[in-house]
Amino acid sequence: MILNLNASMAEVTRLTRAGRLAEAMAVIQGPPQKPKSPEGNDHKPIRTPLPDSQVIDMMPSRSGSGSWTASDIDAQQQHTATGLAEGVSQPRMPEAMRGILERLAKYRSSPSLRGRSGDLGGAAKTSLPDGARFEDCAYANEAGSRTYKLYVPSCHCGEPLPLIVMLHGCKQSPDDFAAGTQMNQLAEEQGFLVAYPGQPSSANPAKCWNWFSAGDQVRDRGEPSLIAGITRQITRDVAVDPARVYIAGLSAGGAAAAIMGLAYPDLYAAIGVHSGLACGAAKDMPSAFAAMRQGGSHLMEGAKHPLPTIVFHGDRDSTVSPVNGDQVIAQSKAAAEFHSMISRGQSAGGINYTRTVQTDASGRPILEQWVLHGAGHAWSGGSPAGSYTDPRGPDASREMLRFFLEHPKRAV
Repeated sequence: MILNLNASMAEVTRLTRAGRLAEAMAVIQGPPQKPKSPEGNDHKPIRTPLPDSQVIDMMPSRSGSGSWTASDIDAQQQHTATGLAEGVSQPRMPEAMRGILERLAKYRSSPSLRGRSGDLGGAAKTSLPDGARFEDCAYANEAGSRTYKLYVPSCHCGEPLPLIVMLHGCKQSPDDFAAGTQMNQLAEEQGFLVAYPGQPSSANPAKCWNWFSAGDQVRDRGEPSLIAGITRQITRDVAVDPARVYIAGLSAGGAAAAIMGLAYPDLYAAIGVHSGLACGAAKDMPSAFAAMRQGGSHLMEGAKHPLPTIVFHGDRDSTVSPVNGDQVIAQSKAAAEFHSMISRGQSAGGINYTRTVQTDASGRPILEQWVLHGAGHAWSGGSPAGSYTDPRGPDASREMLRFFLEHPKRAV
């Protein structure tokens, strides 16, 4: 029997968006087959439990809102730490969704599979302008090694350029994150370098940065030392303006960016945190799920001096509570007194937002926070060519770039 692939996948997409996961799975698997034992008796299916792995996994919601939820590595741990996430009423449902996504990944070329959650196929292809480079690089130190991608715009002729380090979220890759944020296009347009460190599955099964590990939250240890090492290697090998080095990230990558800003204020002039958490929000897996649900209870001491920070967070984010964005801002404020200016608007895609800018005594903006009303856990204004994006929202990439370039490093 020859299957009508397009019709089948359209039906899978419709059922998945409607939350009818069991039916979607049945369409993908086809008619059930009953394996026979050598004696001819039917076998009973054997269910293999999920492996016990230290990972914060992000899975799509059933509502189609664009928000993503933590999967149940352990169903009871998920229920205790985060409650019943949006639309997940059965403890094993995320496992079924994982199966669907793995099968859908085989058909990533289908236009019907693209949307606010991006290309379910994962790796994204990048088309380079003439003269531009998107290079594969690597760095190693005593903490281990990491590969990274470096985008060099076609306009680069050896003059020092700003550098933005971009940290992807769980289940993502440098290529995917570049496609979703479109930061390479901005680099080509405005002339700066972009680096995308990659987290391998050997370091975290879901490729999450280990922001919740106590050993990966301090200067010159673990993952912070690797990310800082990548940054320094680029500044050594390529002409970089040392006063204009920045770091940003999404979700787990946003939490890692907050750690980097606090641990290396001498290296990064400003940070961008999208749907992330403050440094020290968690110290292990149980406290990580608790922080994602209700914010960190024992944050690390804030910066010694105010750290220029821009935050984006959806107020319907059911994966990382919006209170975490407030905590990032509070940590970067360093107990300084600022004047707040609040404005409201709507993106071209229809997302309402509230933007709060905090300025120092001289009127210089130091902190900027965007609350995206009705938005979930996805990069605002991103491209559907990458995963975990919401094209409807204001352009987080462009706004972060604007904020960064307004904040060259100042002597303190």
